[in-house]
Amino acid sequence: MRVLIQMKPERDVVEAVANPQLTATTQDVAGSMPGVEMDQSFTPVALPRPLPSTGGGDPLSLTQSLRFSMRPEDATVMVRGEIHDYDAASRLSMLALSRPEIVGISADPVIQTSPTCPGDGPVGTSQDVKNFFAELGADDLDGNGVAVAITDTGINTQHLINELGHPVTVDAARSWNPPGVPGRPGQFPVDHGTMCAFDALLAAPKATLIDVPVLLSQAQGPTVMSGLLSDAVAAYAHLWSVLETMPDDKRALVVSNSWGSFSPRWDFAPSHPGNYSDNPGHPFNLMVTALESAGADVLFAAGNCGLDCPDNRCEFPDRPIVGANSHPRALSIGGVDTRGHRVGYSSQGPGRLDANKPDICAYTHFEGSHAFGADAPDSGTSAACPVAAGVVAAIRTQWSTNVLKPAELRTLLQRTADDRGAAGFDFDYGFGIINVPSIMDALRRRSKNGHGTRR
Repeated sequence: MRVLIQMKPERDVVEAVANPQLTATTQDVAGSMPGVEMDQSFTPVALPRPLPSTGGGDPLSLTQSLRFSMRPEDATVMVRGEIHDYDAASRLSMLALSRPEIVGISADPVIQTSPTCPGDGPVGTSQDVKNFFAELGADDLDGNGVAVAITDTGINTQHLINELGHPVTVDAARSWNPPGVPGRPGQFPVDHGTMCAFDALLAAPKATLIDVPVLLSQAQGPTVMSGLLSDAVAAYAHLWSVLETMPDDKRALVVSNSWGSFSPRWDFAPSHPGNYSDNPGHPFNLMVTALESAGADVLFAAGNCGLDCPDNRCEFPDRPIVGANSHPRALSIGGVDTRGHRVGYSSQGPGRLDANKPDICAYTHFEGSHAFGADAPDSGTSAACPVAAGVVAAIRTQWSTNVLKPAELRTLLQRTADDRGAAGFDFDYGFGIINVPSIMDALRRRSKNGHGTRR
């Protein structure tokens, strides 16, 4: 079983890990540990400490206001390794006792993309999706100056240009590869990540893409589109540093995540403090909180484990929207076709970290990027998530996070959604389908009433 080991080493070691100009290895941080095969290829990651904004708060609560400290006396460092599956509980207990600087041991589950289950051909086209969002472009909300991070299998820029018919910008300097993953930003083979980038650009054609091929980890799971959550933690630490360099009045980073965990077999039991699926204190769930607190808009696909047509990898017996896909500070995106009907594979709530999931639905299963062939639709909640991320990026063109905070934007999208299913929130559609005309009306009223000004 692969594990994340969170440590509190000496101050100078923490400083070396946190400083991108310095180099610290797993050997420097952890040395050797009894019963653990340390992954020396993994670059240690500094994790900020969550601190309640008010006295007496719970630093592991995902619903209260938090600030995050990367000061050496507060931050911790994460490394990864593997323990034998036999008698894992005893081995974990002994490991925790063997090194006093260990502050936590967490699951490092395999994460995978969310392709659709086999089924129907495309319903509508990408032009239909663009038409739903036409009002954005008419008001010059096109994503110009907004960074959209695609955390997936990498982007192929030339394919995007060929399919979209307009220039595409990939910011190589702010992109990031997991350790050991070869390839240059924007030059990866056409695959799931290219589909996600295409779908994000439907609503925000001038957004700047940040390529984060986190699912190409060399420490993969059962498919070539699998990675480990530890690489996602490292990716989010990188994105946090990207966000910190942006001026407050220009801060705009949208993070699209079309992946998730499908099986409890890769996780610790829910009662274990290192569990991921149900535990807000897991390092990755805390990093989602840290990134959102710094001003990022974070979106996750709800997943393809809907009751009508579940992906054959779905192994959670119930409540399949798990971990960060159900994070209260992220938007969980379900899928509908261009006729407004929920697709059968779109996962239903309640979620595990926050019961009220999915938040909203966006369009999927349309003819679009042709990333998987001429006849294959852009499908799954994997497509719905970046479609919604594109709408968020378009809004950020003129509404930075210092005038419209991520939580306010999430509420805006929920309240303006086109209600479907049962009246009000329900576990099939969430608050409903993303509704650009209603969003625009709400933003205009907000501006007219003086609740924030455009950047």
